[in-house]
Amino acid sequence: MVVNTYTPLRFTVFISFPLAAAAKLSASHSPPPSSLPKAATADDLLSVLGPPSAAYALSPSVSRELRSCLKFLVPFESSKPKFESGRCSLLTGLCSGKNDAVEEEENSLVWWPPEGVLELARLAVDSGGDPGSIHRALDPSIIPVPRRDSQLTRTPYGRHFIAQEVNSYFEFLFRLIESRGPSVGFNVSLSRYDLFHGHLFIATESGRLGILFHAKEYPAYDKKAFPYNMGYCQRGSDVKYGDSINLRNILWLAPLPNKSGTGWLAPGVLVVLDAHPDGIIYRDLIPNYVKFVRTIYEDDLGTTVVDVNYLNVGGAGEPDYQLFIC
Repeated sequence: MVVNTYTPLRFTVFISFPLAAAAKLSASHSPPPSSLPKAATADDLLSVLGPPSAAYALSPSVSRELRSCLKFLVPFESSKPKFESGRCSLLTGLCSGKNDAVEEEENSLVWWPPEGVLELARLAVDSGGDPGSIHRALDPSIIPVPRRDSQLTRTPYGRHFIAQEVNSYFEFLFRLIESRGPSVGFNVSLSRYDLFHGHLFIATESGRLGILFHAKEYPAYDKKAFPYNMGYCQRGSDVKYGDSINLRNILWLAPLPNKSGTGWLAPGVLVVLDAHPDGIIYRDLIPNYVKFVRTIYEDDLGTTVVDVNYLNVGGAGEPDYQLFIC
């Protein structure tokens, strides 16, 4: 694939934000070396969100601190024993109406996605974490990204998965994040400046399939709050830099297959990772040079497979969101 020249927030701010300033900012939040607690890793985070057997192996203090920084958009059901198929239509986005039954249906779709998504999850594990196993599930047909949005994606074109229910499911996740965000104090919008992409990865240790979504991607330039010029992709942004930047990393994990059988070790997860400056995620999982923008790197969670983009390609009238796998 020909790589496009897009520059997401993490790289642009790295260029704009001097390392010396980043180090100074980091130092202001760092305790003396003698009092440093045990550092957490990305694998620790995935273990906390995995089956109980994985979480038990963690340091109790690390586990406790990580759990304190998790804001679940769907209740965490680590011991839900049985497959339950959601009855909501993925083709129409979220389930119609808002009541307890509908909310449970949406939860069920996260815990136990459609069969096509479960097949991808099992492929990721059975292949030993081979990205090619996921690439081979893509339709070879090319979908051009509109010219005005081509700098937002890694390539000027995208693709879809052969199984349409997988494409519909990933669209559903974007809409669910937008819908459920306020429930954890996170107002997020589907826009080219805020939430429009995620990074599909395969976890290094477990082979678990996941997507790390990044919201608040292009905050508006502000001389005091966000004095960084990010070029064309930032132009026209209405995203204000503030405390909401702490919640810009959202993690979806597919159900985890049992390597030695046909069962499942854990259901799916959808959670916002709270990177407030006093927490363990900010301290241990975010590199010093991007602490200002709270970016967690998908490469730290595992092997990156593709980017999942959800762009509004409509004109001034009705929004028209389309999926581009790049």
